[in-house]
Amino acid sequence: MAPGNQRDLQAVLWDMDGTLVDTEPYWLAAQSEIAREHGLNWTMQDARATVGQAMPVTASILQDRGVSLSTEEIINDLLERVVAKLEGGIPWLPGAERILAELAAAHIPSALVTMAFSPVATRVASAAPIGTFHAVVAGDAVAQGKPHPAPYLVAAELLGVEPALCVAVEDSVSGTTSARAAGMEVVVVPGVVQPQSGPGRHFVSSLEDVSMESLRTILRDTAVTDHPPFDQRTELTAR
Repeated sequence: MAPGNQRDLQAVLWDMDGTLVDTEPYWLAAQSEIAREHGLNWTMQDARATVGQAMPVTASILQDRGVSLSTEEIINDLLERVVAKLEGGIPWLPGAERILAELAAAHIPSALVTMAFSPVATRVASAAPIGTFHAVVAGDAVAQGKPHPAPYLVAAELLGVEPALCVAVEDSVSGTTSARAAGMEVVVVPGVVQPQSGPGRHFVSSLEDVSMESLRTILRDTAVTDHPPFDQRTELTAR
């Protein structure tokens, strides 16, 4: 790419569960506990179907399996159980606090873009290095959750940046689909359900492999291309 066409990194948008913090097991355990309390068996296949999804979707899956609670009751129950776990501390994944601090020191804003509701999202965001998160988009703040592009587009708007000049960091199929549909390059870390390779997806073994310069390089070395049109069926058949 010619120097005049280089794109400078304006912001980094972060998924939360399984990407920055090792809280995915908390959600899966909470789901399993609720199912067990209703005399149901919650399988790994059931759990995998919820990864990266909006909380009402998770509630619907639990209801489909036989949990006789309302959507609001299930969501509140899940939130209470996960928040209780977080009282013992935030389980940051290796490399997370270091890269967040690097970006904050360089005055590159970050946003947290998660399908977890605000009680969990704000708790994690407030525990991050000072000056890290300039916006938090939680699952209860958007009408359409991942895999729809809305969460990432809302985050970019809150930060006042161009989506194409952001890099998203994700671990799930629905999250990666969401960020790509919003026109962003995506760094993909290992997750419970691994997204497929494709344009605009940059796979790493962990956040320890991610640096401020590597994020900048993704934009500098990537030609501007049309992002794929949003199609909720994209890759979700694997779920």
